[in-house]
Amino acid sequence: MHTFKELGLSPDLVQALDDLSITEPTPIQQAAIPMLLDDAVDFLGLAQTGTGKTAAFGLPLIEQIEEQSKVVQAIILSPTRELAQQLSDSLKSFVKHRRDTKIAVVYGGANIANQIKTIQKQKPQIIVATPGRMIDLIKRKVLNLTNVRFVVLDEADEMLNMGFKEDIETILSFTQHDKNIWLFSATMPKDIRQIVNRFMDAPKEISVKSEEKVNQNIEHRFAVVKPHNKMAALQRIIELEGEMYALIFCRTKAGTQKLATTMASEGYAVEAIHGDLSQAQRDMVMRKFKSGNVKLLAATDVAARGIDVDNLTHVIHYDMPDDLAYYTHRSGRTGRAGKSGAAIALIAPRDHYKINNLERQLSITFKKHTIPSMEEVLMKNVQGRIDDIISVEASEDALAWAFAYTEALDGVSKEDLLAKMITKNLESINKDRHGDLNATAESSRGDRSRGDRSRGDRQRGDRSRGDRQRGDRSRDDRPNRKERAPRGERFQKDSRGKKKNTEQGMVSFKINLGKSDDIQKGDLLKIICDSSGVRSKHIGRIDMYDRSSNFDVREEKAGGFENSFSSVKLEGRKVQVNKA
Repeated sequence: MHTFKELGLSPDLVQALDDLSITEPTPIQQAAIPMLLDDAVDFLGLAQTGTGKTAAFGLPLIEQIEEQSKVVQAIILSPTRELAQQLSDSLKSFVKHRRDTKIAVVYGGANIANQIKTIQKQKPQIIVATPGRMIDLIKRKVLNLTNVRFVVLDEADEMLNMGFKEDIETILSFTQHDKNIWLFSATMPKDIRQIVNRFMDAPKEISVKSEEKVNQNIEHRFAVVKPHNKMAALQRIIELEGEMYALIFCRTKAGTQKLATTMASEGYAVEAIHGDLSQAQRDMVMRKFKSGNVKLLAATDVAARGIDVDNLTHVIHYDMPDDLAYYTHRSGRTGRAGKSGAAIALIAPRDHYKINNLERQLSITFKKHTIPSMEEVLMKNVQGRIDDIISVEASEDALAWAFAYTEALDGVSKEDLLAKMITKNLESINKDRHGDLNATAESSRGDRSRGDRSRGDRQRGDRSRGDRQRGDRSRDDRPNRKERAPRGERFQKDSRGKKKNTEQGMVSFKINLGKSDDIQKGDLLKIICDSSGVRSKHIGRIDMYDRSSNFDVREEKAGGFENSFSSVKLEGRKVQVNKA
């Protein structure tokens, strides 16, 4: 085993690593660091996330920087804001004992004016960036890349998956021809090979296969569920598991948002994080999740790379990953710090082979998980309520109140009380349309996952949110698009066809998002609340049209409300809010 000193690093870098308790180089670091220190070469490193790639390219890159020169000498491109921030933080920790080496990070979704000021003031030699923001700064003539000697493409396969190929090629075209490109990727798809052939000169190539090991504290389970029953199955699992602090992984951004929106409409406190959220929205979601105010987070694999939470109880693979490494990285987010955790995979009947492959390649054993029945969910909720009541120590005041009402319970046994409590929930079983959700049993066709009506309070969100949004209006209470409201007023029709004014104490706003943006009222409410910081209880009626929508905000929250959206974008389009 080599030491970092033996690999050729300067004493100040070795000391910085010691300060971080990093003493033994990983295989990719042992292979890459000497090669990148000795020669000005193009380099291709194939290694999975979590193998120590950041130090493998970051340490020799820092050694190559000329501290006396105050121009940009190296750029590192990263697919997401979270990964760019993590990269920057790691590099800054490496240069702890180098005062003259400056590192800046820039990414989309944040205030570009502040980033420009930072670059102009600090004059960094190394810039970590997402591709889109890098191009913005080049077009504004803030960045001059003619002195760049090193370009690092980190997580290159993810950048291409996210559609950054053209941006990467544009950025490379602004750099000098004799630069060195260091490309790191977990896989080698055709598009990456094209970049290698076009921009790199006989690169030295190293491939390090990571040891795919899964934490032994994790219990692995799988449930076979038909696709149209997955949402209902997820809800029942959440109910029966009890208290959960979980990441729910989906394959696509649209699927992630749809899951969170549907679950929220069913009363669950679920948030989503994916690439289409603004930075303000992402920051707000992560604050809620890390503080524990929201305990269920739906995420894509890329968006979850920046999430570091130690006490997760569950990881749920709502969509199974195609890559073995992704299963390891996903599941490894639970069962940390000596605690136990559970990884639950929802698979279609035809995907059973994926479980067999994972068992064989990772040397783990999966337990077959049966989706709980409605009766099991109901009994779990009843038992939970009984346990909660029994665990409370009655105060003297409460006992005095209790004696005052004992006569009302004359002739009522404990069994009768419990039976009455259960009866209030039985209607949900009779109305449930899913029956047995396990794929091996018969399941009704064409069902929509409405979830269970007997769910407990612990995993619930605010059910009244939808009621506030709808304002208890009827389905016929729809805006007449041909109507022209008198100056200074907005009218709608009620269920009897009569016009009514905007609710008293509310201010009306217009937003340039509507049905054509493929969003529903729940999605729009979430965008409004996350961007403005105003809670949903202060948002009134929402009327959606094709290309825009109107919504009401309580007067006390309406001051400067539209300014909250100044930097919000949806799929690259600026969101605009004005008083209606």
